[in-house]
Amino acid sequence: MKQIVQNARNGALEIAEVPTPIPEAGQLLVRNHFSVVSAGTEALSLAFARKSMLGKARSRPDLTKQVIRKLRDEGPVSTYRTVINRLDSPQPLGYSCAGVVEGAGEGVSRFAPGDRVACAGAGYANHAEFVVVPENLAAHVPDGVSSDHAAFATLGAIALQGVRQAAPTLGEMGAVVGLGLIGQITVQLLRANGCRVVGIDLDPKRVKQAMEQGAEWGGRPDDVGSAWADVTDGHGADFVLVTASADSSAPLQLAAEISRHRGRIVVVGAMPMELDRRAFYEKELQLLMSMSYGPGRYDRNYEEHGRDYPLPYVRWTENRNLQAFLGLLQQRALDLELLGPNVRPFSEALDAYEALSRGETQGIAALFRYDVRAQQQRRLDVKKADRSSRDSVGVGFIGAGNYAKSVLLPALEGAGAHQRVALATATGASARRTAERYGFTHCGTDPAELIADENVDLVFVTTPHDTHADLAIQVLAQDKAVWLEKPAALNPEQLERLMAAANGGFLMVGFNRRFSAHARAIRSAFENRTGPLSIHYSVAAGAPPKGTWILDPSVGGGRVIGENCHFIDLCQYLVGTRPETVYARSLGRNPDADDSVISTIGYADGSTAVIEYLAHADPELPKERFEVSCGGITAHCENFRETRITHQRDLKTFNQDKGQATAIRETLDAVRAGGTSPIGLREIEDSTRLTFAILESIRTGQSIRPAE
Repeated sequence: MKQIVQNARNGALEIAEVPTPIPEAGQLLVRNHFSVVSAGTEALSLAFARKSMLGKARSRPDLTKQVIRKLRDEGPVSTYRTVINRLDSPQPLGYSCAGVVEGAGEGVSRFAPGDRVACAGAGYANHAEFVVVPENLAAHVPDGVSSDHAAFATLGAIALQGVRQAAPTLGEMGAVVGLGLIGQITVQLLRANGCRVVGIDLDPKRVKQAMEQGAEWGGRPDDVGSAWADVTDGHGADFVLVTASADSSAPLQLAAEISRHRGRIVVVGAMPMELDRRAFYEKELQLLMSMSYGPGRYDRNYEEHGRDYPLPYVRWTENRNLQAFLGLLQQRALDLELLGPNVRPFSEALDAYEALSRGETQGIAALFRYDVRAQQQRRLDVKKADRSSRDSVGVGFIGAGNYAKSVLLPALEGAGAHQRVALATATGASARRTAERYGFTHCGTDPAELIADENVDLVFVTTPHDTHADLAIQVLAQDKAVWLEKPAALNPEQLERLMAAANGGFLMVGFNRRFSAHARAIRSAFENRTGPLSIHYSVAAGAPPKGTWILDPSVGGGRVIGENCHFIDLCQYLVGTRPETVYARSLGRNPDADDSVISTIGYADGSTAVIEYLAHADPELPKERFEVSCGGITAHCENFRETRITHQRDLKTFNQDKGQATAIRETLDAVRAGGTSPIGLREIEDSTRLTFAILESIRTGQSIRPAE
């Protein structure tokens, strides 16, 4: 299928041939008929992508701080790879479209193939021949509403949510500042609500268009003077909707000037919030924010997992706003033809975007029309296959997120004889770009096809955590080796099934720290010890990232399972015996805000490890540091860049060495030689069970024996 993507590094656009996505549970596969170009939003995206690296850094100081900390902790090579990989990832464009359902994933109940739907959401409702969208981001298109009009539903929902925040009543005077596409739709919605409307914009053409749609007065910001008193009977606007996007707070200041005393101002567009307190104070103005399409936006449980809000308590969610807008179209309360939509075939999308970047757009509304005969294509050949070396290992990759692209795939490039055969990811654009960059023969969106590929000997599984165990079991069932990124499983039942499948097979889990030169030097320093080890491991993890799937217990498992497993495995490697007991306490009352945990682990030989996982430690501390002591010897490691051991020379590495490259090299060597996994099954099982035991200890307040 064809999809338009943007290079985040230089802003270059491409209509790319990419594999068709596959709907997962709760998702729809939709054949696009039309998609809408939101000139304001997408022009901002184009402008940001075409900025220099310095310009991007100035625009996002929050991300710049993250890069600086990563540079300090991990060194220049790892930081460079992470930044470049993020910038090199193809960015989908578009967030409002309409088409026909082609298929549905497990659990979808409200839609069936053949249904006409309007779709919403950046990253989902893309400019592409086929899109995959969650059920709550799709709405049925009513009879009598054309698909080209239905494609406006997302923008209509944004405008509608802004109107709801303003809470207009019949006969009130409402002003719309910013008469772009959303502003024009807002004018029509207010007129349908029985309001008097005025419109303000810098562009006289947009003002004229608003007047044609029912605004009784319109003008430029500098036209608001003595005439304004006549227009509003000397009182000012009852409410103002600011739908403009700007680099300054000028539209917001204008809204304060034209409001009546105790008026309402609703911010829909993107702009700085630098307020003149006096203007708001003296008029006792209300300032309200409108959150995109409505309640549910940015909530993963709502958007991705389909968990609706109960209607009696949240009347207008983003999905119900979509439905309401489509209903208004069916009732002919709105007329989108007044927007003068400019429809172009999708094959001309690049020309349309170039015109947009030059400010040469024809009309305020633009749509792409798609060829409804386009064929689905789940596999894309990237280069000619080459298995010239019989000793080479055929490698397949399922998943290609930031960690895979910045760490695992670069490490794989220098890891010895192998052939990169196949790569599968959920999104086709990412699959193609990653396959091209790292030299895979073909790419796709179907993991089952990759697993069955006879040229693949070793499969890397780097997908979200809830899929790890099942995918690894499928690989092992084909008598193939599997590298499974941590964690191995999210619950004991998954782990038991995985261990049964791996009995006699090749299972490697990405517990990479034990392969670090620092970890191996420390273990060697204590190999002749006669007493138990004391280990103190401190992790300045930072606050839990908001909204991430990692914190979802059913998808990521939380950071005890998803991240503490690394430190648990390293301690087990250093001690060399099995863990027997663990006692853990949570320091935070709300794990979504503070998931700090202190765990004390006892081992069969009497050794003890204390792991402090701290969400709110001083951010200037090294992210990871640990000390190991026994028999008058102490080893201290900071961030896997510097290790000091009593009576030995310090070990320093220019870049952070967490062992990934060594782990991949030894895994390939073992597969090539027909050997066993570099980490034994019992160790994998022990480290994973210990994460479950930590959660149980927190829950019960008791010391837990993980083996039980």
